[in-house]
Amino acid sequence: MARTRATGSWAGKSKPAKVEIYTRWSFHSFALVEVGVVALPLLRADSPVGGWFLLLVCAHALVAAAASSYALSWALGRQARPVRLLIATAVLTTVGIVAAMSVFPREPNVEEAQSVAYLLVTFAGFGVGALAVGVRRVRSMLLMVLATLVVVAVAGLVFRVGFAAVLGNVMGVLLASLALVFACGFSVWLAKSVWELDSARELQARLAVAEERLRFGRDMHDVMGRNLAVIALKSELALQLARRGGTEQAAEQMAEVQRIARESQREVRAVVRGYREVDLHTELEGARGVLEAAGIGFQLDLEGAAGAVPGGVEELPGGLYGGLTPEVRSALGWVVREAATNVLRHGDARHCTVRLTVREGDDAVLVVENDGLPEQGVLVRVGSGGTPRTAGAGLAGLRERLATLGGTLDAGPVAGARFRLTARVPLPAPSASSAPSGDATAAEPVAHRPVSDEVTA
Repeated sequence: MARTRATGSWAGKSKPAKVEIYTRWSFHSFALVEVGVVALPLLRADSPVGGWFLLLVCAHALVAAAASSYALSWALGRQARPVRLLIATAVLTTVGIVAAMSVFPREPNVEEAQSVAYLLVTFAGFGVGALAVGVRRVRSMLLMVLATLVVVAVAGLVFRVGFAAVLGNVMGVLLASLALVFACGFSVWLAKSVWELDSARELQARLAVAEERLRFGRDMHDVMGRNLAVIALKSELALQLARRGGTEQAAEQMAEVQRIARESQREVRAVVRGYREVDLHTELEGARGVLEAAGIGFQLDLEGAAGAVPGGVEELPGGLYGGLTPEVRSALGWVVREAATNVLRHGDARHCTVRLTVREGDDAVLVVENDGLPEQGVLVRVGSGGTPRTAGAGLAGLRERLATLGGTLDAGPVAGARFRLTARVPLPAPSASSAPSGDATAAEPVAHRPVSDEVTA
């Protein structure tokens, strides 16, 4: 049960949040490596360096991990820069470098020299890597690496370490510092970029909604602006005529006002009806474009015969829609819209397939299947006495729309870590006069050939 909850919690997080968690725990793993690989071997009795280095290494690892974690939050714009932790990391790194150089063997001793050099590289590499998270410019990161090399060289001269040993330690520190600075800096940049891209997509969605609102408002203004102005003028004219005794002329003007008002009402209804109407063809094309823009592969299959003819949604055969009433087309269009929205918002899909089968006298079946499970599996069944078990607001609305047509809706996870939504609407049987008596193909399905539109993510 605990494992299921943990998995569900991870699956419920957005991609930027997953990248941030991965980056943060990568920084924490540096502390585990520093303590487990470097500090614990110092407890050996034959260790060439004193066991008191254990406390220094542990303190350095903990402070560096805390500094990198808080600095990551600062880099993402969530809190102030952890100046004190960065200063503490710099001080402990310097102390560790100086302490390691102070015990560097003066006499040739390969084992002791390797142990101390290993300890020196650990202090310098992980320390500079943690400090790199707390700066933005690459120049600052390189200056920190240079300062670390200067500390190593000066400490070697002060403690009279041989030139060859100092040079070897400087080269080791240089390579380790550059590697960790690059890894930490790139990880922070990647996390920031992912969050910025996610914010840009959210902003784009909000702008699309705002643009649609402006379009609707512009249409309403175009429809109502002129008519309301005419109504105001004619009402004022009728008022003036009534005051002057021209009641008959005033009545004529008010009759004209009534006519314009009714015409305006019809125009407003037409605008709202067009705004609310959903067409299956338009929604399939919109789903293809939106999913393609999100990097999700899209495939449309029209089942009913062997083979497939590649093409876009715009190449759907006209006969496919011949067996669908406007009500059924609208209902299936809403299903496509809601399914595409769920794929974008709730899943982590890489590919989405839409299969549409239309057979007169049977059912119109629309199946939307993707390879990314949503945050919460849903299973909804409508019609035939089905009882809805779990449903979101969007699926509940689809259920009601299909129920008015006698249809059903099934949605939930299937084998292979996939999510499938199936809408089924009954179609009337074809009339006897709809096809010639000698036509052997009259009973064939309306959807004759599958059309696929594959978009590689």
